[in-house]
Amino acid sequence: MTPFAALHHRPGRPLLLPNAWDHASAVALAAEGYPAIGTTSLGVAAAAGLPDGAAATRAETVRLARRLGRDDFLLSVDVESGFSDDPEEVAALAVELAQAGVAGINLEDGRADGTLAPAAVHAAKVAAVKAAVPELFVNARTDTYWCGQDDPEPEAVRRLEVYQRAGADGVFVPGVTEPAVIARLVGRVAVPLNILLTPTGPGLAELAELGVARVSLGSLLYRAALAAAVATAAAVASGGPVGPVPGYADVQALSGS
Repeated sequence: MTPFAALHHRPGRPLLLPNAWDHASAVALAAEGYPAIGTTSLGVAAAAGLPDGAAATRAETVRLARRLGRDDFLLSVDVESGFSDDPEEVAALAVELAQAGVAGINLEDGRADGTLAPAAVHAAKVAAVKAAVPELFVNARTDTYWCGQDDPEPEAVRRLEVYQRAGADGVFVPGVTEPAVIARLVGRVAVPLNILLTPTGPGLAELAELGVARVSLGSLLYRAALAAAVATAAAVASGGPVGPVPGYADVQALSGS
């Protein structure tokens, strides 16, 4: 078991994975003691002026992974759907990321048009990645709860089972917030379950009690940073107080060598 995988197997202590969008945000989070940092595809895409989930940010994702992979924290990279429907191309990307120092990837079955890729297509990607880079932790994500189905649970369970059989090290179901549903999903999978934390859903302590192994923040921090930037500008314009912010030297220090 790799050090990153081991963080998913601590009963009652889920891995809280904060998601960064550039080098400074990743290093700042690591400095707070988080042993692993993820990336957010929305943050990476929006920072580059590109759409998320549309296979438009492969170059930006690899470039950021190469920079962050040199740091001393464990890194998981959000690769959307692998930027391709060809399993061999997705596996080649995984090899490239592993060589850059990446410990895990998040691989989703949602498509830009709001539909889901066929489960067999996504499973083939998972299997190809695990065959090419067995040590890379593959978090297989299903966007079933984001596709507007009246009762997404049965389809989510079916897909999780397919992705597990393909070799996924963990599975991820963003969009589910009902504690009873989360508990049932935990009981249906044999690998660690990842849940996306939402401001209106269960908190970290409750998710731990439900048996969740990993809690991701997704794009939450990036969106909070945007809100804080706009609020700070508004405060200056209105003559109001500006909250505490890192100093120039503090941010400069995040650049490293």
